[in-house]
Amino acid sequence: DGSFYTFNVKYAAEPLLLNVEMCDFIHDGSTVNRPNNAQEIYLKELGSESPMLVRLIMKSIHKQNKREVKHIGCKRFGIQYLLKGIYTHNGLLYFHTEIKNQSNVPFDVDYITWKIVDKKVAKRTAVQEQIILPLRAQNYATLVPGKKSERTVFTMAKFTIPDDKCLVVELNEKNGGRHQSFVIENEDLVRAGTINELQVR
Repeated sequence: DGSFYTFNVKYAAEPLLLNVEMCDFIHDGSTVNRPNNAQEIYLKELGSESPMLVRLIMKSIHKQNKREVKHIGCKRFGIQYLLKGIYTHNGLLYFHTEIKNQSNVPFDVDYITWKIVDKKVAKRTAVQEQIILPLRAQNYATLVPGKKSERTVFTMAKFTIPDDKCLVVELNEKNGGRHQSFVIENEDLVRAGTINELQVR
């Protein structure tokens, strides 16, 4: 949860407890429920953002479930893959996606790739790809049952896309061929919504 906790430990020849379940100390991330010995840590990959705040922002985006972006998505073979929103806060980007399975056959997610590619690639030329790796994912879906949908919020370090390139997001089915992909342009990125910290704490 992005925090260190300190504990006082006293040696006992015959301790009353041999095992301690840490889940007893886990809280929901809200400020009111945090133990008073919690000390926030910061990770290099998240820059100046605390891991706890990143988690709260992702949970908030997932819970609010708004569709801010209405023109980016793909639908084939009874599967629909949508981008619902792009948000930014303190140098991080948040992407809210949804997989809708409108068929009766479950959809097993093999992997999702995010890569910046040339818009126009001549035949028989090496494709220049820049892979973008998510830093975090809230509610990462590995299976979407028939007639169901799943949503995921991805967190990434801030980036922009050159005019002659685009961001391609590919969803691949495990042991299947119902792959999906959609394209994000730089103009979509620069329209990213802002996050109000007061609404997520």
